[in-house]
Amino acid sequence: MSEIVLVYTTWPDARTAEAAGLAAVSERLAACANVLAPMRSVYWWKGAVEGSEETPMLLKTTRAQAARLRDFLIARHPYDLPAVVALDIASDASHAAFLNWVAAETSPTPDPSDNLVG
Repeated sequence: MSEIVLVYTTWPDARTAEAAGLAAVSERLAACANVLAPMRSVYWWKGAVEGSEETPMLLKTTRAQAARLRDFLIARHPYDLPAVVALDIASDASHAAFLNWVAAETSPTPDPSDNLVG
């Protein structure tokens, strides 16, 4: 089982998504947040088919931080029922150095040597 997870969530607009992503990265709950282009969503809500424009966001974090990140996002989300889904990363098929970077950047006390230049 991978120690790195990708968290997928949707937001009502890019400004709100970016603010949540910035806060999550600043709190070291995620190493990176990608705010994607707006998309059109179609879904069942309260007995009817609805549609809206939403902004998806992907966050990279560790299994150890995933539950904290989930709770952090839900607490800040304007939706009644926000989509927050964590997906395991196939570490054997991923770039190991990148996965190590995610782990280092989401640790409570980052290693200062990670920021040294060559």
